[in-house]
Amino acid sequence: MKRLNIIYGGESYSVGDRDLDDVLAEIAAGLAAAEPRWLSVNYGEGVPRKALLLLSQGVDIAVIPVPGFDEDADQVSDEPPPPRAR
Repeated sequence: MKRLNIIYGGESYSVGDRDLDDVLAEIAAGLAAAEPRWLSVNYGEGVPRKALLLLSQGVDIAVIPVPGFDEDADQVSDEPPPPRAR
């Protein structure tokens, strides 16, 4: 996976070079933890800035894999990529 788009509280972010299952597991662990946990993401276009998202109950979060080259299948998706994160 080259990139994951994250929609958090209505804002767009991205995560690069991480496995989808790994990010989902980190989010689930953060939501289940007794103490606050943060998810490290990128914000902005061009030169993205690091941002930290607080993983907490009640905040909308969506993880969207960006289609593209799949290293395991050695194929390219015909689906156009979603808009870049802001």
